[in-house]
Amino acid sequence: MKLLAITDDRHQVEELASKILQIQNYVDCIHIREKSKSARELLTLVERLQEGGIPKRKVVIHDRLDVALIAGIPNIHLPGHGLPIKKVREHFPFMRIGCSVHAKNEALKAEQDGADYVLFGHVFETNCKAGLKPRGPEVLYEIKDALSIPVYAIGGITPDRINEIKTDGIAVMSGIFSADEPAIAAAHYFKTCKEMIINGTIL
Repeated sequence: MKLLAITDDRHQVEELASKILQIQNYVDCIHIREKSKSARELLTLVERLQEGGIPKRKVVIHDRLDVALIAGIPNIHLPGHGLPIKKVREHFPFMRIGCSVHAKNEALKAEQDGADYVLFGHVFETNCKAGLKPRGPEVLYEIKDALSIPVYAIGGITPDRINEIKTDGIAVMSGIFSADEPAIAAAHYFKTCKEMIINGTIL
């Protein structure tokens, strides 16, 4: 089970870079989801991560295809309202493309259009989606059974809930980046994810 860390757009570039560098050994991918930051700030952040030894293959840029291309990052994650997967695949066949989905039909279309993986949520209640009813793990499992590409879960996933998520991996935002000690939080998630694999509880 893979562990994806998604930034929460609440920290300045240097502070965020420091947090990411602290957790880099505990996560499989770092999704840079910083909607309020300029292209220049995002490029500076990527530079700081590279200076800290994080390989480009481990970094995923959310939505900003221009930044990913300029920075030489081969991974782009598209929101549901973002650029069409087909167009990105057509023009940049070398890129690994992920997509956010909220229903089975969206996930099926994303796979058909050429996505390499989908991110489904929100699975549980979360402050990031306050007031919105969670979609639940049942829909997650339906999507997992219907697709041949990896399916990752996001939304309200705490370490003690990981055993309810039997899929390819989980994505965590506030559970890591809002923690007082991001490295300790990431290590806890990492340990639990690996225990799921060892115990053979991944579908």
